[in-house]
Amino acid sequence: MTDAPLPPPPATLRLTVDRDALAANWRALDALSGAGRAGAAVKADCYGLGVDPCVPVLRDAGCTDFFVAHWSEVAPVIAHVPAAQVAVLHGVLSEAECAYARATGAVPVINSLDQARRWSASGGGRCHLMVDTGINRLGIALAEMGDPAIAALDVDILMSHLASADERTAMNRMQAELLREAADTIAHRRLSLANSAGVALGESFAFDLTRPGLALYGGVPREELADVIRPVVRVEACLMQTRQIAPGEGVGYNATFIANTHMRVGTVSIGYADGFLRARGPGNALSHQGRALPILGKVSMDMVVVDLAAAPDLAPGDWLEVPWDIASAAQQSALSPYEMLTVIGQRLRLP
Repeated sequence: MTDAPLPPPPATLRLTVDRDALAANWRALDALSGAGRAGAAVKADCYGLGVDPCVPVLRDAGCTDFFVAHWSEVAPVIAHVPAAQVAVLHGVLSEAECAYARATGAVPVINSLDQARRWSASGGGRCHLMVDTGINRLGIALAEMGDPAIAALDVDILMSHLASADERTAMNRMQAELLREAADTIAHRRLSLANSAGVALGESFAFDLTRPGLALYGGVPREELADVIRPVVRVEACLMQTRQIAPGEGVGYNATFIANTHMRVGTVSIGYADGFLRARGPGNALSHQGRALPILGKVSMDMVVVDLAAAPDLAPGDWLEVPWDIASAAQQSALSPYEMLTVIGQRLRLP
């Protein structure tokens, strides 16, 4: 008889998802969608926060339309919601993907005439269709709308994607109008255009279904959402070691920080492998009970060093707050809020 393996000791990193805030954000975006309904972009493991903690919250809040990018993302999501509610934005690039769609029941978003023909040749059935109205990524061209391959599709959601919804630009209205024109040509059941920022543009952009992503998880892509969206993410890291350094001593790789006085510093269990990228080091700080602890030197793969002058009472084993307020430009250090979420490392998502 072999002994059962010991469970690992507690982690020295914590990622907390505020489930109440996540649900509240979806309900707020749903309300802002007017006569339409809000779906949820849950691609990239719910923008780095984890399918398992997030999708059940969104489902229980009332969401019935979920969007992923890759077919590899389908299985974790359909563990929580019916496969017919899951759409795959990259469509069907091969016969194998058509077969997988049929086996799982997830719905492809058709993006080209080739995909349309491939889907029909595999047996057809319910799908969604992306029409490009100006972002020039995925989607059929407007000139292709009358092609027989498109007419043969059973289109549930006819959709497009706003290129500049976070800006005040006439392009937003142009794209909405082009989608309306496409709707006059292509048979469909529902229309969808707005992402998170698009929801803030008003009900004329909501159509039947909006597809928020970033705002669900605490991002504020337009100022109109600033008083609506609640923070969802909290990250903490353990203080592992403290030490005294003398004037002239350097900290970290390449000694980019040199002490000009005697200092007490602490080494903290988080680094760029966890998504706290080097770009977020200079000028930023961790904190403890509101006390700022400036980052010293370069961010390493697994650790950072902070100045403990403001918190002389701290000792190894104490937990520090890591800034992850994605709505705050001051926290981003040239990173977009999308990057701050989706680069979150696997160690932060382990129990």
